[in-house]
Amino acid sequence: MAGAAAEERRLAAVVASWQQRPVLVVGDAMLDEWRFAESERLCREAPAPVLTLRRRISAAGGAANTAVNVAALGGRAALVAPVGADVAGDELHDCLDRAAVWDRTVSQPGRPTPVKRRMLAGNQILLREDSGGPEDGLDADGVARLLTALHCATEELRAVAGGQPLTLVVCDYGLGALPPAVRAWLVANRDRYGTVALDAHDLADWRGLNPTVVTPSFAEATRLLARAAAGFAHAERGAVPSGDVHLNHPAEADGPSELMVGAAPGGSGERVPGSPHPTSGTPAAEAPAGPTGEPVPGEERVALTGDGLSVTGTGVTVSAAAGTGVDRAVLAESRLSELRAHTGADVVAVTLDTEGAVVGGAEGEPRRSHSTPVPASHAVGAGDAYLAAMTLALAADAGLPTAAQLAQLAATITVADTGTCVCRRQDLLAALGTGADEGAHPALVGADELAALVDEHRQAGRSVVFTNGCFDVLHPGHVRYLTQARALGDLLIVAVNSDGSVRRLKGPDRPVNPVEDRIALLAALACVDHVVVFEEDSPARLIEAVRPDVYVKGGDYPPEMVPEAPLVRRLGGQVRTLGYVPDRSTSAIIDRIRAQQHSMSERTERSEGREAMPNRHSMSERTERSEGREAMPNRHSSAVGEGRPA
Repeated sequence: MAGAAAEERRLAAVVASWQQRPVLVVGDAMLDEWRFAESERLCREAPAPVLTLRRRISAAGGAANTAVNVAALGGRAALVAPVGADVAGDELHDCLDRAAVWDRTVSQPGRPTPVKRRMLAGNQILLREDSGGPEDGLDADGVARLLTALHCATEELRAVAGGQPLTLVVCDYGLGALPPAVRAWLVANRDRYGTVALDAHDLADWRGLNPTVVTPSFAEATRLLARAAAGFAHAERGAVPSGDVHLNHPAEADGPSELMVGAAPGGSGERVPGSPHPTSGTPAAEAPAGPTGEPVPGEERVALTGDGLSVTGTGVTVSAAAGTGVDRAVLAESRLSELRAHTGADVVAVTLDTEGAVVGGAEGEPRRSHSTPVPASHAVGAGDAYLAAMTLALAADAGLPTAAQLAQLAATITVADTGTCVCRRQDLLAALGTGADEGAHPALVGADELAALVDEHRQAGRSVVFTNGCFDVLHPGHVRYLTQARALGDLLIVAVNSDGSVRRLKGPDRPVNPVEDRIALLAALACVDHVVVFEEDSPARLIEAVRPDVYVKGGDYPPEMVPEAPLVRRLGGQVRTLGYVPDRSTSAIIDRIRAQQHSMSERTERSEGREAMPNRHSMSERTERSEGREAMPNRHSSAVGEGRPA
């Protein structure tokens, strides 16, 4: 257990070390649109469900989602990509702003923003409509402005990097954002970036970039091997040597399989018409001609043929000497050195969807990571989270095993629900088991570090709720109030008056509980994210530092009556008042405790056969007289008579 805790702390330290790491993301940005509907009947015109739209959400996709993940994980992300001057482009800009990504995209009038629209019922994707693609290419002016944006964003990041080397992430999904001139600029300026990550559907287009890491899917890796077997020069000229594997580019490029790998006539891997399919036994004439669009279920499966193991549906033989029982992970591992040679990459991470990934570098043993199978609708964008975490870890000089572990963990924890996956820094730390004392964000924070902490949360796209109070004796009214406040945003910060401040506001007999106890109880509440102590009578200084999106006070009066309201509104926030729970207040609880203590004291005295306090005082006087002394009032009178202060 101690060893596991030490490992978690080590990984958490790596996550902390990549904080504000400057990362430039360039490539195909798109908008993911999710439409959630309900269906209770069939259409009269056709055997199709009638859908009633209940909810619609949009999210950054492609290169934009990679940038969002970099920012959510704690890096400083800038995105350069062509974006259409349309409604989808406006929504994409909003997504980037909410995630605190530096939006350095280039508007391209007349070129639509690529959009993937998914319609779901019961969390099941019924259909997907795509718009925008490689046919909408960039004109000469668009390419020139994209190159200018690349140069300016690089210099902008360098200015705030504090001497740290810049990191570059290239996301090439074949949608036309990276034409040859842009690829040539990135290759020529490779030395301006310390760490370079490449995620490309056609890795052969990026020879000469020499990236630090490439993250191909299994299908993308086999397509690269196919092009290498055919000879890059022949493939680029469009000539395919007889007997070699060749590539076909389908009309529409999308998903991990926009390149279609087949066999040249008479070449290796060719199936004779009418011969059985390697896995299904279906005659080739009845089998699909080849994979198009996104991968079909059998595309990345492995079949044993007479010549060795082949990738089903591609005709690519990937291991001529392999035997039975070999899976994709073993095949990928056996070709890692070739993939490094063909890409010039230091590290190759072949992703295997729900089967995890195989990662290898020039030194050390390849590393295999595993994932948990989930519905496909839960895994959209998980590769972007993997790429972001892998890149940040390598940029922070983490070892390859550590980078692979953090990347797989980031991808795995994002797939809990339907939607485009984003891994947040605190979610990654929570998955590592770092508690309040070990994580980068403890519940109790100092006033001097609060502003930086809030900035980090805002970069991850979270809204901030702020409230303050004494919270002397925590009771159900407080808990309900704080729970309601937390529901108004993504993050709740509670500012607590110091002991001195409470005495000035409530009187010399308060607080009942010292500030250490009060903050410990508040920090233990699930609805409270951070607690900060302030010495002043007013939280104005903290409000200026936090600039809350929502400022909450308890009471039945309107928000206009809150003293801090003008300041909050001037800073761009809103003010909300939440009513108290009836008969629940600190003062009422203290009064009840005192009343019960007094009543108990009287009952105790009577049970012991003694008189109440006034009689006890008379008894004291009688005792003093019997001893020849004056009672207390006479002693005090004597003191006054001697000129001493009363």
